Amino acid sequence: MSLELRWDPTPSDWNDALRAVYPVYRWAPWFGLGLGALAVVLLVAGQPVPGFFGLLCALIIVALPMVAVWSQFRRNPAAAATVTATVDTQSFRMMTVDGTAYTDLRWPTMAGWVETRHNFVLRTGGSALFPVPARAFGEQEDLDGFRDLLRELLGEPSKR
Repeated sequence: MSLELRWDPTPSDWNDALRAVYPVYRWAPWFGLGLGALAVVLLVAGQPVPGFFGLLCALIIVALPMVAVWSQFRRNPAAAATVTATVDTQSFRMMTVDGTAYTDLRWPTMAGWVETRHNFVLRTGGSALFPVPARAFGEQEDLDGFRDLLRELLGEPSKR
């Protein structure tokens, strides 16, 4: 089986991948919401300084992961370049269309994968993540074939 993929990366791809793999990204909005609710209770109880401080901290906690992903995406010159990929039983090869970046991921070096609503997230043994958006697949059969190939070569997806 061999697949040819093509997509335009977006910051939401990276954000989705980080939320799928790292709990701090996944739970930060909920923690910020809880802190914001406690800050509102302080405001209602007549404690304006700690209440406003809590609201400010809650906003920072909610916004910081998204701002970090967005800024890293904008600073990386190859991040927004159109990506093409070739997938077969030997490896997953990605290259930007303009040739500025090339990655050849051999399946035995991969630590696992996760499937989200929007992406497949391939993980290496280190901290590298490679989001492959579902929009990269031309047909549903290609998407299902990629999922089956990942199960065959890397096992079942990791739990989120």
